[in-house]
Amino acid sequence: MSEVKVNKISPRTNCGTTTLGDSGDSFVIPSGVTITNNGTQTGFGRTGTVDWQTTIKTSTFTAASGEGYFVNTTGGAVTVNLPAGTAGAIVAIKDYANTFDTNAVTVAQNGSDKIAGSTVNATLETEGLAITLVFIDSTKGWLVVNSGLQSEAPTALYVEATGGTVVTCGDFKYHTFTGPGTLCVSAAGNAQGSNKLQYLVVAGGGSGAGQTGNACGRHGAGGGAGGYRCSETGLCAAVQAYPITVGAGGAGNDYPANNGSNSIFSTITSTGGGRGGGGDASPKSGGPGGSGGGTGRNEPTSNVGAGNTPPVSPPQGNPGSASTPPSPNPVTNGGGGGAGAAAVPKNGANAAPGGAGKNTLSAWATATSTGASGYYAGGGGGGSHGTPDSPGYFGAGGAGGGGNGGAADGDDPGCAGSTNTGGGGGGAATVGGSSNNAGGAGGSGIVIIKYKFQN
Repeated sequence: MSEVKVNKISPRTNCGTTTLGDSGDSFVIPSGVTITNNGTQTGFGRTGTVDWQTTIKTSTFTAASGEGYFVNTTGGAVTVNLPAGTAGAIVAIKDYANTFDTNAVTVAQNGSDKIAGSTVNATLETEGLAITLVFIDSTKGWLVVNSGLQSEAPTALYVEATGGTVVTCGDFKYHTFTGPGTLCVSAAGNAQGSNKLQYLVVAGGGSGAGQTGNACGRHGAGGGAGGYRCSETGLCAAVQAYPITVGAGGAGNDYPANNGSNSIFSTITSTGGGRGGGGDASPKSGGPGGSGGGTGRNEPTSNVGAGNTPPVSPPQGNPGSASTPPSPNPVTNGGGGGAGAAAVPKNGANAAPGGAGKNTLSAWATATSTGASGYYAGGGGGGSHGTPDSPGYFGAGGAGGGGNGGAADGDDPGCAGSTNTGGGGGGAATVGGSSNNAGGAGGSGIVIIKYKFQN
């Protein structure tokens, strides 16, 4: 193989033409060789590719053939003036900031040149759009030879939101609502990053039954816990405002007892806990709700308040319990217990305890200031009747904010459910007089929204 080394190849005559090889010959450019073009190229198949310019366009400009432009319309609409149409001319345009849907790009004709056979300017108004235009002839003018969207090559996007008390824990954010508010989602994310809103929605607990003079309502039953709905699968996020309702606990200062109020996030409704049944006054049956209230003394187990009402899957709560009279001294029997989210309370021989709530410590409580124990939605305990003043004669509240039932020799009123746990209130107790003892109020609910905001 022969080799020729020169610094310059020129035609024999000024402005002449130099030909490399003959038809059918091949020239190989070795790896590592750089060819720099400082002149004008022809016949290299320019129709189909452009040289992308790295200066971002933010205002009206005139395109040059053979160039592609990143156009940022964040600050307003932009007009791109096409160059004069010659066969094979090519121009490309790309949405730099994904804002063409907000502020469009107008592609303006040059003189009488057409776009797709029309004399009307083109409008680019699709988010993330990229198009390449080639001029073919005077009949059709500029035609789109390829186009695409940024969504066809997605990158990881994450949910962004405001509202409530925000706590960051690892790659997740928690928005806690202890009262009414709004979760405002400004970015919905995607599957490559995150696009789900996980939720914990707990309703207000029902109140325990109280005593209003003449022993009316004594040894009342505990209120049921507020409905408990939790999902780490969550709902698909959308850019919108989500009103948040946090249910109040049932009032505990009157008789009969009261159901708690619902908590709501999007399509998820948790039902307020059922009221506790009265000891010696109707209604003695427990009220239905997210979790059901217990029955008053001597009531059959069939009269407990139904849980998971209305029904959802998985269940938001359980039915309450009854207090079965002890033998041989039936006078000491107290009220039944309200149900908790995790368990049906046991029927008690003296006063039934409240059912336990659910432990969500690992997923929810570590990043929130409320529910530090990790339990939510515990049922209220039943109130006692008689002596002695000991745990065996009043129902303990269930883990998760359930209030204790009243003890006959001491704390005769029922204890309130804990705030922002959805715990049921405890039933009131009596020694047998005509004093007024209120059933414990139900604890208010809580709503927590969780999502991944980074990787």
